[in-house]
Amino acid sequence: MHIGFLNPHGNFDHKNSYISEHPDFGGQLVYVRQVADAIAKQGHQIDILTRHIIDPDWPEFAETFDCYGSVDNLRIIRLPAGPKQFLRKELLWPYLVQDWVPNILEFYREEGKFPDIMTTHYSDGGVCGVLIEQQTGIPFTFTGHSLGAQKMDKLHVTPENLAQIDHYYNFRYRILAERLSMNHSALNITNTAQERFQQYSHHAYRGAVDVEADHRFAVIAPGVNASVFGSDAIAHNEQATYQLIEERLQRDISESRRSLPAILASSRLDPKKNLLGLVQGFADDVIVQQKANVVLITGGLDNPLQEKVHDQQTEKLVIGPIREVVREKNLWGKISAFSVPDQPALAASYRYFAQRGSVFTLTSLFEPFGLAPLEAAAAGLPIVVTKNSGVGESLKVGDEDYGMLVDPSDPADIARGIREILCDQHLWQRLQKRCQQYVLEYYTWDS
Repeated sequence: MHIGFLNPHGNFDHKNSYISEHPDFGGQLVYVRQVADAIAKQGHQIDILTRHIIDPDWPEFAETFDCYGSVDNLRIIRLPAGPKQFLRKELLWPYLVQDWVPNILEFYREEGKFPDIMTTHYSDGGVCGVLIEQQTGIPFTFTGHSLGAQKMDKLHVTPENLAQIDHYYNFRYRILAERLSMNHSALNITNTAQERFQQYSHHAYRGAVDVEADHRFAVIAPGVNASVFGSDAIAHNEQATYQLIEERLQRDISESRRSLPAILASSRLDPKKNLLGLVQGFADDVIVQQKANVVLITGGLDNPLQEKVHDQQTEKLVIGPIREVVREKNLWGKISAFSVPDQPALAASYRYFAQRGSVFTLTSLFEPFGLAPLEAAAAGLPIVVTKNSGVGESLKVGDEDYGMLVDPSDPADIARGIREILCDQHLWQRLQKRCQQYVLEYYTWDS
């Protein structure tokens, strides 16, 4: 089968460039790459269709064709949409309709053969699937990843502030695109049952799709790449990553505390990831401070707690408030923030901190699924996870607990979950072993 993946924003290359360094380069791109790779290894022809970018600040995406090198039957195809330079996803809407979809149709007409099916990702990919189906009859699946209505709720959108918020986020296009996508798709793919029944039933999507219609949905959990994140894996830059971590800990952590475990978090610097809640919980709990340091792996920012961040939104909404708590509570010497260069280095970081008895945290206010904790668990870290997540749904099976669930809106509860694990070596070992085995058995692409 010939399958096209529609993912216009962000981009793809063999180095996974800029992953977690920009809001458009989050876990969705990792998911798309891994799904595409897994399906290609089954013998299907895969095209990942994305946007052509000619921009000196984004030089990796200037070629029309690219590949990953892992399989021969997977190609990355970049086609123009609007201006040549990089544009964030909120600005792409008019160019998808007038440029990108016509360019996709022209590309396949020249090749003489269209894909048998399209799989579309996020609202922008979804609406392009709708337009292509209308003109060619090619069916498509829709994977929303995260839906705009929940984003609006988290931003506390009201009639009074709607115009101001919509000026940046263009929700008027996103919600319409999502409604069209879920309505016209052959199948809506979600990571969890929670995502299907709670997110797709939001009143913003009323009438677009019936969440009770089983034939319209498939729940398919994402998988961990065990060859990268497994505890026995060795990255090409494993030792270099260990050295980098030790240099950053020497830079940021007091000498007397450098042997302590870490409370580890790795995510985009987005307010919804709630790193502030994690730091506040740490600041207010003396016992947790005695037991561990906080380590934030921040995509593309090597010293954000000491150096002002160029992106004004990130500085104002994320790093600035964290820095203020660090100053007020005198946490200098107890917290470190730095970046690692790529996914193998991130996996090596997880293995390094697992060897030191650390814990991994995901304290997002809301997380549709949350693959990062499962990757950390595969590397050997016990995990503390927001209860408002799809992965939280998966961490309790019957009477079995595979991680610690916390209320992300309550810093004290975040600290409680961390404290329980750090103060009980038997619990640390039990959760570490259980969750690692569970992830490797049920949450890899091979499984």
